[in-house]
Amino acid sequence: MAIPLLICDDSNMARKQVTRSLPDGWDVAITYAANGVEGMEAVRAGKAEMVFLDLTMPEMDGYEVLEHIRQEKHKSIIIVISGDIQPEARDRVMALGALDFIKKPINKEKLAEVLHRYGLI
Repeated sequence: MAIPLLICDDSNMARKQVTRSLPDGWDVAITYAANGVEGMEAVRAGKAEMVFLDLTMPEMDGYEVLEHIRQEKHKSIIIVISGDIQPEARDRVMALGALDFIKKPINKEKLAEVLHRYGLI
């Protein structure tokens, strides 16, 4: 059965790059969101068992999405993919419940490494 996967990033190019970086043959049902508001709608609709989340987005940023997911007690597995590589950003997202943090630009090998590390593929 396909895993509901949400790719939440305001950049269409970044969403496409993440999609191209997914492991070959990984059975996922992808939903896209261009901002945190759309992302939370997908989470609430059950389309986000796993989330690849950008931090810097309009309307609702990734930090706010993480806070809402935690407050609403959703069981989503969240991997942050962001260009903000400051240690404070990493520490903050991990404290808010993210599983891991990958810096942009993402590549297929790094994503596969992280997914293998947690037994997700």
